Amino acid sequence: MFDKSKDLFNQSQRLIPGGVNSPVRAFRAVGGTPIFFEKGAGAYLWDVDGNRYIDYVGSWGPAILGHAHPDVVTAVQRAAVNGLSFGAPTAAEYAMAEQICALVPSIEQVRLVSSGTEATMSAIRLARGATGRKKLLKFEGCYHGHADSLLVKAGSGALTFGNPSSAGVPPEVAADTVVIAYHDLAALEATFTAIGKELACVIIEPIAGNMNFVKPSHAYMHRLRELCTTHGALLIFDEVMTGFRVGLGGAQAHFGITPDLTTLGKVIGGGMPVGAFGGKRDIMANMAPIGAVYQAGTLSGNPVAVAAGLKTLALIQQPGFYEELSATTTALCEKLSAAAAAAGCAFSAASLGGMFGVYFSANLPTNYAEVMQSDRDRFNRFFHGMLAKGVYLAPSAFEAGFVSKAHTAADIDATAQRASEVFATLV
Repeated sequence: MFDKSKDLFNQSQRLIPGGVNSPVRAFRAVGGTPIFFEKGAGAYLWDVDGNRYIDYVGSWGPAILGHAHPDVVTAVQRAAVNGLSFGAPTAAEYAMAEQICALVPSIEQVRLVSSGTEATMSAIRLARGATGRKKLLKFEGCYHGHADSLLVKAGSGALTFGNPSSAGVPPEVAADTVVIAYHDLAALEATFTAIGKELACVIIEPIAGNMNFVKPSHAYMHRLRELCTTHGALLIFDEVMTGFRVGLGGAQAHFGITPDLTTLGKVIGGGMPVGAFGGKRDIMANMAPIGAVYQAGTLSGNPVAVAAGLKTLALIQQPGFYEELSATTTALCEKLSAAAAAAGCAFSAASLGGMFGVYFSANLPTNYAEVMQSDRDRFNRFFHGMLAKGVYLAPSAFEAGFVSKAHTAADIDATAQRASEVFATLV
């Protein structure tokens, strides 16, 4: 069934570390051989062996319209004819900035980059430059890209300083990164009491997507906003994943919170490499060439990528778009939960907009520790069972899933039916 994928993986391992260009693709978390894809259209992917899948990864979020949407492809083709890159300003960059600032009220000025990692790295540098402080606070289970100061894991205490979770990150580089438990109000209060005046910024996934889908309470998020304001720390919402995914205004609109800085990616590129960071005008005024905080990128605002993003942003503003997307995602979670219950399998699911999580545990997790208590072995068996039946889920129990506008009621029903068959093998 996967012969060509196996051959390609064996070949790739000779020239590419681990055979992949991003670690989760290697299937190490679930076992087996990664699938090599060659085509996507709408809600479906085809692998190199000719197998078709209903796709719930969506390139890890960007494919909100489905794969290869004809209007987006046409926009890319038209832009490409005029040149692939200029390394100079274009009118399209302003159009993209105008759209982002109009759709995300907390963003008064924005800068385009080429990835989410660039966006978060630059936002933190900006926060440090604007406040004159060094320390940053992040949360266990949240992922903000692979910049050195962000590759830090939590220890057993409420406050953990400088414990790198990747080789190659010197302890002194991570020494000013503080990590506490996600969605733990007592730890949050204690941290601000101890070091609030030393914090340049707090960066958080307002809805976590990198420890599966975990949504904090409104009360917790509003208290975080209050503490940042009181102590003069800038609040950075990492909406690389949730931006334009959970709703047109992102997670900040869902919670009714105005962060000081926001990072974006994925959907704003429509499948092409685009990231962005932006916020209040007085903070963004610290950026070079008008301020002292330096950031640059040869391909920032790439005209082909921006064309894909602009068309995507236009299409998701159509009336009823998010209502329909949310209804489809909710139906998926409800039908999967019903199928699991019928099989007597401990299972739960949750969603917002076009983003969802499934967990092999009876209760919805609210933090990293609870996510880790879910049955990973059962998830791995479920993943491979669904893969064999033509449903592609994220190859890890700790990643959110994504539904696109291209998914139909028939796709959801087919997924639920196949899941019912797989659940029956897990008990």
